[in-house]
Amino acid sequence: MKYEKSESAIASLTPEQFRVTQENGTERPYTGEYYKNKEPGIYVDVVSGEPLFASADKFDSFCGWPSFTKPIVPAHINELRDDSHGMTRTEVRSVHGDSHLGHVFNDGPADKGGLRYCINSASLRFIHRDDMEAEGYGEYLDQVEDVT
Repeated sequence: MKYEKSESAIASLTPEQFRVTQENGTERPYTGEYYKNKEPGIYVDVVSGEPLFASADKFDSFCGWPSFTKPIVPAHINELRDDSHGMTRTEVRSVHGDSHLGHVFNDGPADKGGLRYCINSASLRFIHRDDMEAEGYGEYLDQVEDVT
């Protein structure tokens, strides 16, 4: 599967998705569509479709945004220094879509590597495990498990 940023993908974004992914925005905490999602599946870049995170790596960090311990394919994530808002953080962007996703912090579960990828729901599209094969993401089924 080829992942890329296209004019048609950008044109189909909602105003909030555009603000977050293209203008480095942040959705308000506890308002994102996937914050409480506990269904099995994967999360892909809303712009390019590249696979980013799996439900098996999602956890509730009580920060107000979906949080993950690691990306599905580390090569699909760019980590950049972000000095905005008077602090130094590490921004997370998708490689092919160049979408702003959120930030990564070093306060995640120690037994899972210690990272917390704090991601805006507006930058993601969720694909349920039952639909992954049909949508071309079958190779990632082994990274999805039942979550309760």
